[in-house]
Amino acid sequence: MVADTLNYYYNSLTNVQTDIGNQINVKANEINALISSIDQLNQQISKVEPHGYIPNDLYDKRDVLVDKLAQLVSIKVNNVIPTDYGRASDVATGLYNIELMQEDGASFVPPINLVSVNQTGMVGTSKVEVSHDKTTGMVDGLKFGSKTLTDYNFSGELSGLINSFGYKRADGTIGGAYPDMLKKIDNMTTAFVKEFNAIHKQGYALGDDNTSTLNFFELEPGKSAAQSIKVNGEIVKDPTKIAAGGKSGGASGDNENAKHLADLKKKAFSEYSTKDQNSDELTGSFDTYYSGIIGKLGVDSQSAQKNLSNSVVLAASVNQNRESVSSVSLDEEMTDMIKFQQAYNASARMMTMMDEMLDKIINGMGTAGR
Repeated sequence: MVADTLNYYYNSLTNVQTDIGNQINVKANEINALISSIDQLNQQISKVEPHGYIPNDLYDKRDVLVDKLAQLVSIKVNNVIPTDYGRASDVATGLYNIELMQEDGASFVPPINLVSVNQTGMVGTSKVEVSHDKTTGMVDGLKFGSKTLTDYNFSGELSGLINSFGYKRADGTIGGAYPDMLKKIDNMTTAFVKEFNAIHKQGYALGDDNTSTLNFFELEPGKSAAQSIKVNGEIVKDPTKIAAGGKSGGASGDNENAKHLADLKKKAFSEYSTKDQNSDELTGSFDTYYSGIIGKLGVDSQSAQKNLSNSVVLAASVNQNRESVSSVSLDEEMTDMIKFQQAYNASARMMTMMDEMLDKIINGMGTAGR
């Protein structure tokens, strides 16, 4: 049961991790497509604005794409009007220079421009390329044009996926939410298996006068402990080989060693007789450590959902403020319609009154003496 449970959770986590890894490539392609589309719109706008026209439809399309790009990576948009730009209108928006920003809002050094524009006009684009470590499969770099990032301190969906899936640091260590969780489960499983097998070998199988030489659990070389843990095949075939007894001969009813094995899940890792290089990372007992991993997963999930909810509210507020300036206000338009309608009615009544006056003057006056 223990082995099956650990196998299940490890495989479930790695399946989710694989799905996230696939999403990274999808998002990278989406970013590149948006960069290309924005660049093309910049070029189209640069052919219209110098003649004094205002291409509002192109502006709107570009802004929609920029909003989508901002969800994937953190960016800063600067409006650039080239020096030699013909007879551009004073209200012309100009071209968009889009810069990748760090999570705290600071620029990278040197700056990374996804869409580059300067005073001479269009410069070019920097597409994103994701590279993976051949050994671990983790992300080991993001290349934007000729610049490569090995730290992912920018916000947005792409960074979130990388920090969840896992990445290789410059010092060769692996970081990320899923690798960290899987490592903890592995270290816990390895320590538990070693101690469980050590206790098992101190006991006696039924009818055996010598302590057992069998490991109760087996780990498959080259695979993670949680993924490969299983009960020894010989014990599965013959349960009488379980070293449950605490005395020579393992008489029927002697379950002294079985109690030691059962108590192991409550035994502190610091009290284990078997130690390895990862033992110092383990705290508490098997039960409490395992509960801590699951609990942290729940807390992290709840925290992420709250952060998402807060971010959605904040984004909606910012978007509402932006649209209050740049978009059409229905209330304002309705007020203008009422105002214009009343002005029209007043003008119509004035024309009617003037018509009646003229009719009275022409047809009703100057008839005396006929």
